[in-house]
Amino acid sequence: MLRQFRHRFWQPPRAHGEIDEERSVGFIELFYDLVFVVVIARAAHHLSEHLTWQGVLEFAVIFGMIWMAWLNGTIYQDFHGREDGRSRTYIFLQMGILAVLAVYTSSAGGETGRGFAVTYATLLLLLTWMWYSVRRQDSEEFMALTKQYIIAMAVSLVVILGSAFLSDGPRLAVWAVVVGGWLLLMLLLLEDWRGDGAMRGTDSTIERFGLFVIIVLGEVVVGVVTGMSEATPDVRTIATGVIGLSVGFGIWWTYFDFVGQRMPRNQAYIRWTISHLPVVMAIAASGAAMVGLVEHAADPAAPAGAAWVLSASVALALLALSYTMTTLADWKRLQSIYRPLTRSTVIGTGAVLLVGWLRPAPWLFVLALFAVLSAVWLVAVTNWLRLDDPAAARPNAG
Repeated sequence: MLRQFRHRFWQPPRAHGEIDEERSVGFIELFYDLVFVVVIARAAHHLSEHLTWQGVLEFAVIFGMIWMAWLNGTIYQDFHGREDGRSRTYIFLQMGILAVLAVYTSSAGGETGRGFAVTYATLLLLLTWMWYSVRRQDSEEFMALTKQYIIAMAVSLVVILGSAFLSDGPRLAVWAVVVGGWLLLMLLLLEDWRGDGAMRGTDSTIERFGLFVIIVLGEVVVGVVTGMSEATPDVRTIATGVIGLSVGFGIWWTYFDFVGQRMPRNQAYIRWTISHLPVVMAIAASGAAMVGLVEHAADPAAPAGAAWVLSASVALALLALSYTMTTLADWKRLQSIYRPLTRSTVIGTGAVLLVGWLRPAPWLFVLALFAVLSAVWLVAVTNWLRLDDPAAARPNAG
């Protein structure tokens, strides 16, 4: 009976290289991502109330920590998880820890930083064990690389736990070093796995990253609704809020038409992965800035803090998307679309920053941002329609 239980309900994780090309995203993974909705919302809420250089810095570091946690859990399940009780148990354990982490996220850069550090270290302990269990299944060819990864996980755990005993400023600096260190590790260490087939884009991977983009786009909606709720809901406020939603719509169109649902090249998989961090961070930050912009819809000029954070966030999203496009398998095949599109995103970046500098009335501010995003998208669509066979440019088209 115990043997049957282990075989059917408690199987070991899949080893590196045992990629299931046919797997699809399961309901439990969607449930898992919902917890990150809450964690990110807490971080964005704090930024919406602190639209300063310090607030932006804190948000960037804390969001980076959140994204790294999501990435570790997501990649583990996608490449090594199974549809069994073991994988479900690990996911539910992560969700429980993340729920506690959300409690400390809003003020993690200050008074609740110690609780955030201890809880995050607890999550790292679980993730370290999960990755160690994968290493026990690996063949000899992957042992050296997986050993380095486990050591990096363990070092991060100790450093994050140790940061709980530091004051606010040094603690945040340590977290920034950890996030930066992991991004560098991914480029230097994990890039070596690309030729072995241990890590590469799959349909389920692409879908999970797209779902995370949807999560942060939801913060734009939350920011608009919060701004309208905290201000007098008159015609100008509601109009500004509805137009503000179009900023999220504009990013959605460009991402899901020309980036999402498309495979990265195997040799660019790690760079494709990393490039999503500034994309999703910028979108979440734009949602936080939207609160102050909509709340001051009646002002003759957009509030300085909200204007700069929103324009800089949209600019960063455009630049990051232009880089992500260069990592796609379709990059060379669809040069007539992607080269003009990347040029237009760079020009759009400058236009968005100009709008932030001019700081027109809030309704005009968000309308101008939407106009820029629309122009970027139209450049790509115009070139797409000129193709002899437009259907060949659709996502995952061969």
